[in-house]
Amino acid sequence: MILEKAYRPIDNAPLIVFRIALGALIMAESFVAIFTGWVKKNLIDPTVHLPHIGFDFLIPLPGLGMYAYYCIMGILGLGILAGYKYRLSLAGFILMWTGVYLMQKASYNNHYYLLLLVCLIMLFLPANRYASLDAKSNPKIKSLSMPQWVAWVMIAQMSIVYFFATISKFYPDWLNGTFTGILFSNIADFPVIGEIFTEKWFHLFIAYAGIFFDGLIIPALLWKKTRNIAFLASLIFHLFNSMTLLIGIFPYFALSFVVFFYPPETIRAIFFKRKPTLIQENVTNYAHTKALTYFFIPFFIVQLILPVRHWFIKGDVLWTEEGHRLSWRMMLRDKSGITTFKIIDKKTNEELKYNLAEHLTKKQLVFVSSKPDGMWQMAQHIKKEFAKQGKEVKIYIHSQLSVNGKPYKSFIDPTVDFAEAKWDYFNHNEWIILYDKNGDSLSN
Repeated sequence: MILEKAYRPIDNAPLIVFRIALGALIMAESFVAIFTGWVKKNLIDPTVHLPHIGFDFLIPLPGLGMYAYYCIMGILGLGILAGYKYRLSLAGFILMWTGVYLMQKASYNNHYYLLLLVCLIMLFLPANRYASLDAKSNPKIKSLSMPQWVAWVMIAQMSIVYFFATISKFYPDWLNGTFTGILFSNIADFPVIGEIFTEKWFHLFIAYAGIFFDGLIIPALLWKKTRNIAFLASLIFHLFNSMTLLIGIFPYFALSFVVFFYPPETIRAIFFKRKPTLIQENVTNYAHTKALTYFFIPFFIVQLILPVRHWFIKGDVLWTEEGHRLSWRMMLRDKSGITTFKIIDKKTNEELKYNLAEHLTKKQLVFVSSKPDGMWQMAQHIKKEFAKQGKEVKIYIHSQLSVNGKPYKSFIDPTVDFAEAKWDYFNHNEWIILYDKNGDSLSN
């Protein structure tokens, strides 16, 4: 019976190691963001805030508030690592991380989303039952085991990530090496091997290596005969990405999931040599059946729906961006936009000036020049700014967009007044111009 197997007790060493790694990575993400200037550039310096649509009430704290905010998150990471008031520390971090995640989009990154999902999963897992301050202060909760389903949900999470990352790469500009060429040509000054990054054969190698790695890594880790080879490949792949692409904690975060693919006894022997061997421990009382039924099943159903929603929205997601986020469409395209906002005073019909460069950071400028939601949000901000001056305005957007170095094409319908335009959360926004396979506008 599947339910009985799901609750079969196994050594909890993988979960404990993962908890420690998660806490360490949260600390690193929080404190490094301060010391590298990320917090200053993205949360303190901007005078215009562009949060996720619908969360305009979430704005950065004034003064040094965001430094304190990130320090607190780092301290909560330490609490998770040490297993101190584990669920309280984790819940506190989830709330704070969700806030900062929704607070800005100019620096959106898939690993921010993954970190949030994994922390939500961990909130339901007994990760403080061993090698924790909680277990030390309350020996009654101490346990050497966990139910088998704990490992399954972590494997399921990464399987979803890699599966959709694989599927998303099957489009022409990835398969012919166009995008990987752009990606690595931008770092051609990399020491020693930088020249290789400009070679076409290397671009094709990276493109197909990416497909094979994403598509095969989970099955290869699950199969005992290929597990060590898969781990070595994963180590090389993620370390290479970390050094060349500078994508934060994601490579190390992805590597930390490996502990759930090895036999728990192997992880115990490596990391907890003094931990007693699990002989038999009765944890088959199905105490967490409700968690599986009411949280994990809906949780994974939603995760299977979100990445396919763009298939049901009119237009190519690479062009429209509609359905791109929360879909594991990682590092797939390079976009550049030339966008201007034409602002007309409704009473006088006079054109008003508004210099985007004076109000936005460089990242924000890129965001509002190439992303439709960024353009719409910027128009709403401009509308509010002039409303404060007692002026009612019309706002028209003229935007030319290039994807992966292709010729620029008109992106936004220039006849639409964005002071009145609405944002459609779930369907295509008709003011985005679509094109057929021949490059002809479908609005003609």
